[in-house]
Amino acid sequence: QVQLVESGGGLVQAGGSLRLSCAASGSPVRINAMAWYRQAPGKERELVATITSGGRTNYVDSVKGRFTISRDNAKNTVYLQMSSLKPEDTAVYYCNADWFPNPFSSSRVSWGQGTQVTVSS
Repeated sequence: QVQLVESGGGLVQAGGSLRLSCAASGSPVRINAMAWYRQAPGKERELVATITSGGRTNYVDSVKGRFTISRDNAKNTVYLQMSSLKPEDTAVYYCNADWFPNPFSSSRVSWGQGTQVTVSS
């Protein structure tokens, strides 16, 4: 089983920056795509950014140009650098990983516990 642990959330003023980290522990044969989601109070969880094992990235329109997702495959860690933060970015941020326990099985999905990001105006 792969466990994901996020860190780096906190309180920041509008226009500020934060860097989230998510480290995967366990012994997967391979971690495929990794992603960041967020969920604001009263709203559904939304996909923020994804990154493949090869480094290809994708972002929701609302964060393009402000957020950057990256990963260190050697450390099984994914990052989310957030800049020019806005109050509407306030949410609990979750990381997600798609991984394979062995070469013959289908992929599985793990979620982190979430980290709170609060942007004050």
